[in-house]
Amino acid sequence: MTPDKKDTRKGGRGYLVGGLALVYFIAALEIVIMISPFAFFFYSAFNPILLGLNGSVWTRWLTAFFLPHMIVPPTPLLIGLRVLGSILFIAGTLIFLICAGQVYLGKIFRWGVASRGLYAIVRHPQYTGLAMAGIGLTILWPRFLTLMFLAVMMFLYYLLAKDEEQRMLRRYGETYREYLERTGMFLPRLTARHAPVRPLVPWKVLVLVVALIAGAAVVGFGLRAYTVAHLPLKAIDGIDVIGVLPNDMPMVEGLLKGALDDPNVAEKLHSMQAASESRILAYVVPVNYIMQGMIADTGPEWRLFQRHQTFAMISDYILNPVGHLQGGHMGHTAPMTPNSPEVQRRIIFIEVSGKKPLTTPSADFGINDRRTPHFFVDIHLHTNQVLQVRDTPQGTGWGDVPTPMF
Repeated sequence: MTPDKKDTRKGGRGYLVGGLALVYFIAALEIVIMISPFAFFFYSAFNPILLGLNGSVWTRWLTAFFLPHMIVPPTPLLIGLRVLGSILFIAGTLIFLICAGQVYLGKIFRWGVASRGLYAIVRHPQYTGLAMAGIGLTILWPRFLTLMFLAVMMFLYYLLAKDEEQRMLRRYGETYREYLERTGMFLPRLTARHAPVRPLVPWKVLVLVVALIAGAAVVGFGLRAYTVAHLPLKAIDGIDVIGVLPNDMPMVEGLLKGALDDPNVAEKLHSMQAASESRILAYVVPVNYIMQGMIADTGPEWRLFQRHQTFAMISDYILNPVGHLQGGHMGHTAPMTPNSPEVQRRIIFIEVSGKKPLTTPSADFGINDRRTPHFFVDIHLHTNQVLQVRDTPQGTGWGDVPTPMF
């Protein structure tokens, strides 16, 4: 093969991998785009894909979430994962940028093989940084779709790294072989050893990619099952109640009783309960809970793409995970008054139905369930007085975009 053909093949592989990585990060950065003024343009292209996947029982799981995004994580494991997501995304992004700067400066000043800094202990720290940032971002926006994209992206970067090493061996010979023996591919190596670079065997490549994708799916479904099993969920008078803030759970019974004492609320719930094969799921959230638009369309102020606070909200979510764990996605509120947001809760009532009768509260979170918002009630936290009852349209603040369940 001539050098021109080799360079063309190298460039084609690089563009392919880079393009797929771009697709992954666009999908994963939905968390940013969906609360930006560009959400309309993004979803005009992306939502048909989500709806297409969501329309089949075989692919609907790809649009589902496997970790909590709305509720404050209720267990030490989920809390640790939430913090780890921020750490990995920040650290991975910094590693990638530092190493990218080192490589491109090396090309400008003709320093030869990058072997200083992180390159002294890892041969492909840029890919390590991208993988770390990708894992972190997938934890922060945990759609199965982004998890599958991540698995494919990491596999393709592995192939690209192997190809780069073969080319470097042909170009630099023994010098690069010595470098191979003292460094790890993506993680530091504890001891130097002989590290042969063998050609990739097609059947082994196929086995590797299938194993990687299957392994990612197993991890995702395992985390989802664990999340659903540990949700702050309670069945009260035929209504399944979930609290966004863990401290609210001891009060939900009184809040629900106060709502049921209102004739208007009782009538609405009675008509919902007439559908015997459906369950009623009630989310208890602060009235200023930022992400309530993901549950139901409770008003234009909770369609976050209209609030123009994208940078502040995302930077706080990523850079301040401890604050998020303490208060959830909370809004900025005025000083407390007798009816201020701090002493109110909003109960959003959702009808959940499936192809088969749902028999337990945890069944409300089945991937194939249909969720229909009906109305919400604002209630005083201390007096249980109903302050407002309002119907909601079907769908969420983002229309028919599949949004997180928990």
